[in-house]
Amino acid sequence: MFASGWNQTVPTEEPGSMAALLLLPLLLLLPLLLLKLHLWPQLRWLPADLAFAVRALRCKRALRARALAAAAADPEGPEGGCSLAWRLAELARQRSAHTFLIHGSRRFSYLEAERKSNRAARAFLRARGWGRGSGGDSGAGSAGEGDRAAPGAGDAAAGSGAALAEGDSAAPLAPGATVALLLPAGPEFLWLWFGLAKAGLRTAFVPTALRRGPLLHCLRSCGARALVLAPEFLESLKPDLPALRTMGLHLWAAGPGTHPAGMSDLLAEMSTEGDGPVPGYLSSPQSMTDTCLYIFTSGTTGATVVLKSRFSAGQFWEDCQQHRVTVFQYIGELCRYLVNQPPNKAEHGHKVRLAVGSGLRPDTWERFVRRFGPLQVLETYGLTEGNVATINYTGQRGAVGRASWLYKHIFPFSLIRYDITTGEPIRDAQGHCVATSPGEPGLLVAPVSQQSPFLGYAGGPELAQGKLLKDVFRPGDVFFNTGDLLVCDDQGFLRFHDRTGDTFRWKGENVATTEVAEVLEALDFLQEVNVYGVTVPGHEGRAGMAALTLRPPHSLDLTQLYTHVSENLPPYARPRFLRLQESLATTETFKQQKVRMANEGFDPSTLSDPLYVLDQAVGAYLPLTPVRYSTLLAGDLRI
Repeated sequence: MFASGWNQTVPTEEPGSMAALLLLPLLLLLPLLLLKLHLWPQLRWLPADLAFAVRALRCKRALRARALAAAAADPEGPEGGCSLAWRLAELARQRSAHTFLIHGSRRFSYLEAERKSNRAARAFLRARGWGRGSGGDSGAGSAGEGDRAAPGAGDAAAGSGAALAEGDSAAPLAPGATVALLLPAGPEFLWLWFGLAKAGLRTAFVPTALRRGPLLHCLRSCGARALVLAPEFLESLKPDLPALRTMGLHLWAAGPGTHPAGMSDLLAEMSTEGDGPVPGYLSSPQSMTDTCLYIFTSGTTGATVVLKSRFSAGQFWEDCQQHRVTVFQYIGELCRYLVNQPPNKAEHGHKVRLAVGSGLRPDTWERFVRRFGPLQVLETYGLTEGNVATINYTGQRGAVGRASWLYKHIFPFSLIRYDITTGEPIRDAQGHCVATSPGEPGLLVAPVSQQSPFLGYAGGPELAQGKLLKDVFRPGDVFFNTGDLLVCDDQGFLRFHDRTGDTFRWKGENVATTEVAEVLEALDFLQEVNVYGVTVPGHEGRAGMAALTLRPPHSLDLTQLYTHVSENLPPYARPRFLRLQESLATTETFKQQKVRMANEGFDPSTLSDPLYVLDQAVGAYLPLTPVRYSTLLAGDLRI
């Protein structure tokens, strides 16, 4: 028994102990081995990569399940068709009393949003020729069979809808027609957008600042058949009204007032409609390529939403505290505006835990988190029309995402070498593009496929040709060209480098405007910096010019600025010109204007801002006087 017991116990324990002892040195040596093989920088982020991939696949599976459920639902009910309208109706059932939107002192629940958008949908359906029936009058239940049969007949009969104002000569709206919204940010904007989706009509978000030619171009490019505008815009739109009528557009005003002939108050018409759901088949897309809306500028949506007519950096944190905001979305230079504000009590004790957006520069990122934290910043990259997007799911500051093999397997993309002089990708002897190495700026491209399509732009197909690259890695393949240069480091983190049009060439070298701006922004007396290239007679390429604003109460220190750029930038990247401004011009989406500034150049006789030029001979920035300007044009000033 003793021998038998010995024979049974020793083999089960000793080999295990021996194996552990043998594996221990290997485990200790594994990190060194991985470092030797340059694998550790990648593998250390494997848990985060796996977690994000699992979440992405779960979302993809959930969306597919929802689409299948919507396809199997009764098309006469609001559940039919997986669309924007269907999703709002679903949320209204799930969280009817939960706050959907906050606008000033007004609050709207999901159920209210659903009902108001139903009223808007019915008003638009009248413009499609629908006659009033039991569903439209009572507001209870879905529209009846009579309503379903009406669109075909009504679309062929002019003036049959109640929403068509007296004297309006435009034909009724056809199914799938485009209606443009020229409205400020407000609840009515959302009700009309959702209502258009429910009525089976497309929406075009038109920037409110557009007038004359640019406005007409937007309306023509998306094939708009109607325009809804805010009454406060009527005065500035008077010169455009004849052209709008010539285009045959329905014209509605979103609110009361004195309106021109043929224009009625759409909100008043909505108030007479029932708020019951409309059939889901009206908004059901035929395929994933169906158009829902046209965007001419960046736009955002969310869940409970606090909406303001205009962004106010000075009131931002007060608003966050008042409404107990937990998440906000930023874009462009918005976060820089916040860190440049004087301190106030409201910026502490807020409930904001997450900031999501794009365009946050690393220096602003650091200052923002240090001052307003603790909060998480989720920087993203993407284009409205693009088929590729990245997200900084690891929280690495300064990065827009991570190019792990898992992420690229789900959302494929590549960085390829690009020649900014020719404006074309660099190709090898076989005519194929060349992938970049770690740390090398490259053009971000993504394969066009059924899973990641590129649907193009509104208008002719020729508009999309410049965004497509063919024969990139193999004959016949097609890639979407983002027009952006990114860098992937040895750990796989992606960082935005520059726009292809913003990077310029000087002294035979490529200059990235974002890199120069980041160096200048490290100076404590500078508040904002905008770097771009300007043409100089007698010189090839473009010379760097930096538009600057000062941080109060500082003044411009040209000596310190020259010393700083000399120590931190190579000679070719140092700005040749400086332009001191009170404030920098930005677009409606808080992006710096570069093209206009570059076109304005550096002629002191046409610019009222103080200008300075880098004189290489004396090693200093000097005022750009008319005399120095003439000397520069004559080629006698070394820049």
